Parts: sequence; structure tokens; C-alpha cells
Amino acid sequence: MEYIKQGKRQQTEGNGCCHGHCHDEEHHHEHGHHHHEHSLKEQLVKIAVTVVMLVAAVLIEKHTLLSTWQLLLVYLVPYLFIGFDTLKEAIEGLVHGDAFNEHFLMSVATIGALCIGFLPGAETQFPEAVFVMLFFQIGELFESYAEGKSRDSIAHLMDIRPDIANVERDGNLLTVNPEEVNIGEIIIIRPGEKVPLDGVITEGATALNTVALTGESAPRDAGEGDEVISGCVNISGVIKVRTTKTFGESTVSKILGLVESANEHKSKSETFITRFARVYTPVVVFAAIALALLPPLFSGQFAAAFPTWLYRALLFLVVSCPCALVISVPLSFFGGIGGASRKGILIKGANYMDVLAKVGTVVFDKTGTLTHGQFAVEAVHPEKLDERQLLHLAAHVEHFSTHPVGAALRDAFPDEATDGCEISDVEEIAGHGVQARVGGDLVCVGNAKMMEKVGAAWHDCHLTGTIIHVAVNGEYAGHIVINDRMKEESAEAIAQLKHIGVRRTVMLTGDRQEVAAAVAKQLILNEFHAELMPTDKVKYVERFLHEKPDGESLAFVGDGINDAPVLARADVGIAMGGLGSDAAIEAADVVLMDDKPTKIALAIQTARRTLRIARQNVWFAIGVKLAVLLLAALGLATLWMAVFADVGVTVLAVLNAMRTLRG
Repeated sequence: MEYIKQGKRQQTEGNGCCHGHCHDEEHHHEHGHHHHEHSLKEQLVKIAVTVVMLVAAVLIEKHTLLSTWQLLLVYLVPYLFIGFDTLKEAIEGLVHGDAFNEHFLMSVATIGALCIGFLPGAETQFPEAVFVMLFFQIGELFESYAEGKSRDSIAHLMDIRPDIANVERDGNLLTVNPEEVNIGEIIIIRPGEKVPLDGVITEGATALNTVALTGESAPRDAGEGDEVISGCVNISGVIKVRTTKTFGESTVSKILGLVESANEHKSKSETFITRFARVYTPVVVFAAIALALLPPLFSGQFAAAFPTWLYRALLFLVVSCPCALVISVPLSFFGGIGGASRKGILIKGANYMDVLAKVGTVVFDKTGTLTHGQFAVEAVHPEKLDERQLLHLAAHVEHFSTHPVGAALRDAFPDEATDGCEISDVEEIAGHGVQARVGGDLVCVGNAKMMEKVGAAWHDCHLTGTIIHVAVNGEYAGHIVINDRMKEESAEAIAQLKHIGVRRTVMLTGDRQEVAAAVAKQLILNEFHAELMPTDKVKYVERFLHEKPDGESLAFVGDGINDAPVLARADVGIAMGGLGSDAAIEAADVVLMDDKPTKIALAIQTARRTLRIARQNVWFAIGVKLAVLLLAALGLATLWMAVFADVGVTVLAVLNAMRTLRG
């Protein structure tokens, strides 16, 4: 069906070059949206006007004594008005060697219905010709609406594209386009700015927010000699960086390029009705030609028999019009999409239903997908103080910190602002932690480097996570374990997927190996791979795509900007929409609006049910049509009988399709 092809076309056409200007992308996105809305309104108006014109034509036929030729001219007005695009598509198909499409069949059948009335002794079938074309356009309207929300832009990915670079040249600091910076030049990155190019820190220390690239919420400490990658955001200190790559070769540029090209490798899975139509249409056309020519040839009286058999052949074509399929199949998909959306699952097109129904491998991102993506205190292990005192001191020291670790400590001890303690001499030491005087005591809160710096005898923890050590006046006071909280539904989601027949569950993450191992063990995943960059995730997904059996598809579930390339590369990309990035939502084929991973199994089940109902409609319509076509070939069916049977099949198929609205 056309709506199925349309989805893939829109994906390819929607991937305009991301290296253009942001305003151009936004304009293109806005223009596409308005164009689609205008197109839908145009279709609705055409259908409404055609109905009025058809009623007027029927009234003219009833109350006037016009000749057959005059009646043809009357009915040609609504016919050409509603059918012009279909006729045009049929002609283009003939020109490009794709004659046997649904537009061609619809055109031949309706033109045949218009011509029947000119045969000796035959009745005119003008209203039926317009009616059939009208039904076809209503089906097209359903298709357009179902595909209306498919992506047409990845403009939001521009958020990770750095706009400027501050470069040192001849003792001056110049603000230039990142594309103008050469390898080996020194760039200065202030707090809050994006890292424009890959390089090595030559001066300064800071914490880098890498969430846009790795999807991980924990900032990464970086100092002299450490590598930095483009797309990160500098959080705390001013740093000087010697560039090691041009902008075109930088990490951020490669990610943008991956998303642009990923859709070219999308699964070419076609829906059932499209595959069926490729066989059905030529069979019907050649059967009609054979029916018109062969019996008169074998009768020995070709001239006398030809009009009768031509009438039967045209009747055969009219009966074969796939009205039931044209309306009920798109409606099945449309209903399935609508039912899923009411449950918080946005499926961006009917073509993804087919792929989603065959999912056998589900690959997950970790942070924000299986976990909340927010730090929280998991355990407090004091040495000389009690748990409350240790938390109390740590929360005070981190009171003014913008680091997510500080926020987690403050959340764990919310009443620290009202307990009357005096805090002074707060100092943030980049790459180490924070120290301050709390009620006269020097309290240091940070990593192992901080403990070594103050001479505290620290020790590691048996738990996995971010370990925050605390020292008071140089003596080790204990440590606090901070972790990204697991989503309550994650374990249930994995169990549900296995229950419905998904054979392989994999987690890909930029997080540390030990953290990933703990999550994978807790959720009983088949496998996991850690410490990955976005390009690594794409490589793993390509490997899994190569390994999966034929007839099975792979789904990737993610939420961050960094997941956009792999969401686009998978057979079907599923994004977390509630807290997920705009880029991930744009690149995905399915969006879970409430971020609940349990909706993944529900989405697969909805797709399977929708396809099952669509196939029921196809086989029911084919069965009835074959019976009526056989009667038509034998001369036992009238056109009205055929139209009645066709409309009856359509009504029953549509009623069956309505079941998908329940989701």
C-alpha cells in the first residue's frame, strides 16, 4: 500500500544535512509539518466536494433524459476531480516500469466501469466508477493521517553541535566557527560552554558533562593531559585544549553523520498487503484480458461473442477492486497506532508495526532507560561517626556544588540548611572534590585522590557505584555509595519480553564495567557491553543485526542524544519520551511517552495483534472476492451483486479493523 512506502520515503527525505544552519533546519521542519497538515485538509475537502458532485450527478441522471455520452461528461467531473492523482500515479507507474500497482488496478477498473455502458445491451455504471474511486481516496486519507507524525527532521540534534570555538591566535582570543579551527591550535573553553573539537587539556582542570555523548549522568573529571571530546559541556573550570582533530573528524560531527546516513540501512521489511498486491494485481489484470479474448476466440464467432465477454471481463475488474483491503488494512494499522497511543506508546507509522511484530532481539541503553538517570544515595558506611552525622557533614560541604553528586547528598539530607551549622572556606578542587569548614572542623568530601591529598587512610567499598569518601581534620570518617537508581519496572520489563518470545536481551552502556555488570545481573539480561561511545554502540548493533535469524528484527531502546544514531540504525528504534532527548524522540520509530520499559512488550504485542487483524481482513476479502469473481467469469453475477458483495466485505472488514482501536 502507498502509506507503507510513504513512511520509508519520509525517513529518507527527512534526513536533510545537519551541517547546515540551525535556522534552515528548523524552517524545513516547520515547513514539512505545515505542508502535511495542508495536504490532509486538501484531501478532506476533495472527498467532501466529490460526494456533493456525485449526489448532484445522480440527481441529474434521474431527472433528465441525457444521452450516454452526456451522462459520461456529467460523471467525469467528480471522477476526474477525485481520481486525478490516482490516474497520474498509474501513468507514472507505466512509464517507470511499475505497472502493476494498486493505482493501476484502480484506474483500469474504474475506467472499465465508465466504458461498460457503451457496449451493446449493457447498462451504464458511471456512479459505481466514481464511488469506487471515492472509496479509494478515503483509504488514502486514513493512510496519510496514520503516517502524519512520522519524522521529517533531525533538527533537534543540532543541540549538541557547538556553534563557536574560542581560539588563541597571535596572542589574541578569537571567536570562530569550529570548522575554521586547525589541528594543533589552542582553544579555551569556559564553564557552561560546549567542547567544540576533540583535543587534549594543556592547562586547567574541570568536570565534563558527557551526557550528550555517553548518556551517562555522572560528570567526568578531567585535568592536564586528559583527552576531551566534542559535544561535552564544560561544567566547572576554564580549560585550554590543544585540538587533535578537525571539526569534520570530531566525535560530534561523526554522530551527526551517523544519524544522517543510518536510515539508508533501515530494514527493507515490507508489509503483508504490499507483497500480496504485487501478485494480486497482475493476476487480476491478465485474467480479465484472458476472459475478454479467449472465450470469443474459441467460440468461432468472435465478433458476436466479444461484447458479452468484454462485459464480463470489465465486471471481473470492477469486482476485483480491492475496496475492502484499501480501507480495512490501513484502518487496522491506524486503529492499532491509535490504541497504542492511548496507552502511552507512539508508533510513528504503519510500516513499523510489521517490524515491531517480529522483534526477537532487544538492545537497551542503561541510563535513563533501565535506570532513572538520577543519582541517589544507596548506602552510608561510617567509620567513627553514625550514618546521620556522616551524611550531615557531606551535605553541608556539597551545599553549593553544581555537581550531580552534590545534589544527591543534599537530597539525602534535606534539613541541613536549618540545623544552624556554620560553613566557611568552601573550596572546590577540580578532579578531587570539595572541602570546607563545618563548625570549625575541616571536612573533605571527594574521591580517593582527595583522601590521599589530605593523608586520610581510606579504603574501597564492596558495593558498586560512585564512592564518595569523607575525611574530618585529615582522619577518614567513612564513605557514601551513590548510584543511578534502577527503574522499578525494569526487571518486570525484561521478564515480560522473555515471556512473549524475545530470545535475546542486551545492554549497551557508556558506564563502567562493574556498574554495568551489577545492573545486568540484577535484571537477568542475556549479555552486556560497557564503557562504549555512540560509535561503539552502532558497531555492536550492526553485529547483532548480522547475527539475528532471517525474518526476525532487532529493537534498540534508548533515551539520550547519543542514542540517536543507533536508534536510527536498528530495525526499530524505541525512545523514552518522558525524559528522553528531543533528538532520540526524532530518530526513533516508537516513543514510550511515560518512560516505562514495561511498555516495550506491550508495543510488540499491540503490533502482533494489529497485523493478525489486518491479515484476517486480507484473507476474508480475498476469499469472498474469489467466489464472486468466479461467478462473474461464469456470467452468473451482476454488477450490482458484485458491488453489494464488495461493499458488504468492506463493512465487515472495517468492523473487524475497529477492534485494533482497543490497543
